[in-house]
Amino acid sequence: MDLQLRHLRALVAVVDTGTFTDAATELGVSQAAVSRSVAALEEALGVRVLQRTTRYVTLTGTGTQVLAGARRILDEVTHLSRLAERQRSELRFGYAWAALGKHTRRLQRTWAALHPGTPLVFVHTNTPSAGLSDGTADVAVVRRALEDPRFESAHIGTEARCAAVATDNPLARRRTVHVSDLTRYPVAIDDRTGTTTLDLWAPGPAPANVRTTHGVDEWLLLIAAGQAVGITSEATANQNPRPGVAYRMLRQAPRIDVWLAWWRDDPPADLTDLIRLSRAAYTPTTP
Repeated sequence: MDLQLRHLRALVAVVDTGTFTDAATELGVSQAAVSRSVAALEEALGVRVLQRTTRYVTLTGTGTQVLAGARRILDEVTHLSRLAERQRSELRFGYAWAALGKHTRRLQRTWAALHPGTPLVFVHTNTPSAGLSDGTADVAVVRRALEDPRFESAHIGTEARCAAVATDNPLARRRTVHVSDLTRYPVAIDDRTGTTTLDLWAPGPAPANVRTTHGVDEWLLLIAAGQAVGITSEATANQNPRPGVAYRMLRQAPRIDVWLAWWRDDPPADLTDLIRLSRAAYTPTTP
């Protein structure tokens, strides 16, 4: 079956304009070319899609179904073209929880100065690859190493960990807390995209009660209601302030590694600049 997009476009144009002549004008081709395209479509499918007379053109019963399918296919092709165009005109930066936290604005400013014609657009996607797998993002910040061989990554910095508790929790009155202080409470953990695991409590006792969450908003709602406590990156504390939630620095907890990730076989344009600027954002500046 040699079915081509121009055949589908010809059918849609004929139906929408009502005649082969008007369809030819719409498509910017000759009337003969439109006739050949519709004939080729019918030959490829092995069915008649249009009834033609000297006075009018109408769809056959099968043609009505073919037309619906043709419109869907052409809509999808248009969508794909727009995706490709968007990728050329902007760089989509995926994140699952908190972008780069307090470093986000610095990266935005330095990127805009260097690449004014390519906006750096941050997109929130609560998936392990922060939007890479489904094409939502061109590059992503992740705080859990991606084992998927389709992706490449570069280390850009580290972040401290914070405890998150309700503002009326006694721990909120402290400046810092220890992981052992949290064992008496239910702990909210997003084991899909979060950075907290029960290994943080080893070799001591782990919390007896774990509340599974599915994203930062649900996690914050539980904590604000006093139904759980949590541990997260300092980036979350910076980018997600929430009434009813107090963030306190966590003592003697390992720092969180932060990576940029991208498709191994399809790295975004200017990736080298993005890695360099992201690392610079995490580098302390001297007064």
